[in-house]
Amino acid sequence: MVKILVSYFSAGGNTEKMALEVVQGVRDGGGEVILKKVQETTLEDLLAADGIIMGSPTYYGQPAASIKELLDRSVKCHGKLSGKVGGAFSSAANIGGGNETTILAILQMFLIHGMIIEGDASGDHYGPVAINDPDKRALNQCRNLGKRIAHLCKKLESRPS
Repeated sequence: MVKILVSYFSAGGNTEKMALEVVQGVRDGGGEVILKKVQETTLEDLLAADGIIMGSPTYYGQPAASIKELLDRSVKCHGKLSGKVGGAFSSAANIGGGNETTILAILQMFLIHGMIIEGDASGDHYGPVAINDPDKRALNQCRNLGKRIAHLCKKLESRPS
């Protein structure tokens, strides 16, 4: 069974609500999930996962400092995350408040590690976004993200080496 790490930072609870829906999507997609607050996430957690999904509130158009700090520390395992699947989600206070730039910042760091990123042609293209308390649409996008990441990890796991 593929193992997906969902790591997030949430100051007010909105990003945590999104993370819980991502977890449900991973389970719906047949994956095993490890849910951790970013402050509790270790480099070993990143290395042990087949897929990594990170969530952050948007602060000045960027991820929370604790997300950036973990990914900065991940330079110690540069090259060892190559081929893992990555995804990201974000919450913000307003429309146009930097959700997509936050997601893209996380995905850029994943790409530098050599991770595989799958966009969504029919939903939130880069990753799920919410404005304040996530609504039904945002929560559905979160479930879809978890499910898509689990499915892609399973496809990659079953391919011949």
